[in-house]
Amino acid sequence: MEPSQNYFDRLADLDARLGRARGDDAMALERAAGILAGRTSCRIAEAHAYLRRIAAEQGREVFELAAEVLAALEGDAEDGPERLRAAVASALRPPRRTHSPADGDWARVTQQVLDALGGSHTVLMPVRGAGGRIEDYVFTAAGPELVDISGRRGTEIVGLRVSEVYPTLMGGPVWDAWERCVADGMPRQVGPIPYVSVLPRAPAEMSISVQVRPVGPGVINTWVRHDVETRLEVRSSQTERLGNLGWGEWDLVTGEITWSPGLYRVYERDPAGGPLSQQALDALTLPEDVPVRAQAAADFARGRTADLTYRVRIGARVKHLRMIADAVRDSGGRPVKVFGVFQDVTARETTRIQLARVEEELLEHRRSLEVEHRLAAELQHIVLPIPAEPIDLPRLRVAVRYLPAVQAQRVGGDWYHAAIAGDGSVVLAIGDVAGHGVRAAACMAQLRHALAALAVTTTSDPAELLSHLNHLLYVGGEGTSTATAVVGRYLPDTGELRWAQAGHPPPLHTRGGRTIELDRPHGPLLGAVPAAAYGTAAVTIEPGDLLLLYTDGLVERRDRTLREGLIPVISILDRTSAQRSPQPVADVITQLPDANPHDDTCVLAARRLPVPAESGHG
Repeated sequence: MEPSQNYFDRLADLDARLGRARGDDAMALERAAGILAGRTSCRIAEAHAYLRRIAAEQGREVFELAAEVLAALEGDAEDGPERLRAAVASALRPPRRTHSPADGDWARVTQQVLDALGGSHTVLMPVRGAGGRIEDYVFTAAGPELVDISGRRGTEIVGLRVSEVYPTLMGGPVWDAWERCVADGMPRQVGPIPYVSVLPRAPAEMSISVQVRPVGPGVINTWVRHDVETRLEVRSSQTERLGNLGWGEWDLVTGEITWSPGLYRVYERDPAGGPLSQQALDALTLPEDVPVRAQAAADFARGRTADLTYRVRIGARVKHLRMIADAVRDSGGRPVKVFGVFQDVTARETTRIQLARVEEELLEHRRSLEVEHRLAAELQHIVLPIPAEPIDLPRLRVAVRYLPAVQAQRVGGDWYHAAIAGDGSVVLAIGDVAGHGVRAAACMAQLRHALAALAVTTTSDPAELLSHLNHLLYVGGEGTSTATAVVGRYLPDTGELRWAQAGHPPPLHTRGGRTIELDRPHGPLLGAVPAAAYGTAAVTIEPGDLLLLYTDGLVERRDRTLREGLIPVISILDRTSAQRSPQPVADVITQLPDANPHDDTCVLAARRLPVPAESGHG
């Protein structure tokens, strides 16, 4: 059925119900709103609100405006649809205001609105010449986030004319959209179109899109630079890949479903096939996990954010997915749009399951030393894979050594982390969980996986990372271990290392044959207090410098103090640095003291590499 037929059907229905009662003001308003809703396919409540807003802007009674709208909408039908549209536009077009661009009150109000709204918006007022023709536009207000291609912020262009700031826009499609919007009060969109800058410090040409909407006597203009949009898309895609995650959006009113590229990867689906329906997604859930999703759905319906981990079967594989979902709700609390983030946590869950299985085997065979040796080695391999050779990260070479306690049955909780964070920095960390045994190892695995996930998806700030790990341990309940840790964020371009610690020995820094122990910022044990605060310190790592992070098993012995235990370690670092070894991180790792008989030891050595053109074999 044609849309115009729908409109006339709705009109006929209103005619039957209202009985053409035009004489009554209230009934005239109802009729005008109903006809307007039928012609524009909107809800009657929206048409009511629109008529009241237009009447308020024009300073008139809404009943008077409704009568004019009825006269326009119910005019001679023989004039055809073009005549009808022109009459409606004329009836609803706001009258020209007498405000001028210098109207301080109006400009101040629009600026306050843009300050609260945010984004790259500007409000422009027409400047008219003789005869009322628009000769220019002046910027009356600008959003706080607006930065144009030459680096000017919104506050710098307020009060200037378009001819002064963007002369190449004059007479073009954007200028034409402004002029038409002022004339008929209808929103418009232009682009993408090329924009050529006349400023030598700005890009010569770029692609932009513009959305134009009427506001008072002027227009509100929203800019989208597609080079910025492309960079944001690339960053979002990189984050999705690093975190093995994706997002989806479900509009419950229109039924529209939108998936990010990452979500297609999680579900191993070709984007050409479009998103899966909710029914198709539900069908992938393993039957054993259906109750988990049902409970989450019930909580979600009561207004809570959904956060659950469940399993799906995709092809021949079973994946563990973590889903976090929230909604935009109407005034009655009913969701109208749902947003969800999905992360593939199969590796983490598989490790957790393997750890549980290993723990069961350890408990079952604890009397057999041979079995404990085999399982301890398997546990270390699952939780803490140690690279056999140094690994290269951006402008950094890292080597790791793990020394299990001589008493092999005393499985410890030492761990390390060295990887690129979501913002491109490098996160280095080392830690030690209190106690021994499978519980300590499981806690270690929990901390290590949590740090890796947080550094990719949430933050790379060392103090914030330690705060998250502290909260994770503290809320674990009775029986949860405490732990110590050092976390550092290394910036490859500058060599700055910002670090924080939680009750852990500070790193050692070697430069030019001299080693010092870095001054520790404040930081309590992980899991000891509910809301711990962690300070940070910073040091610049120059090319050739060595940095050593270690757990206390390296220097702690029952027959000597910690200071005495540091002496041979510092001696090895000084000697290796002074000899200019071709592979200093590997040499340092291999020359460190032997294993502690009573405690595991984990050591991470890092050396800043020179720029690639100067890089050698260090």
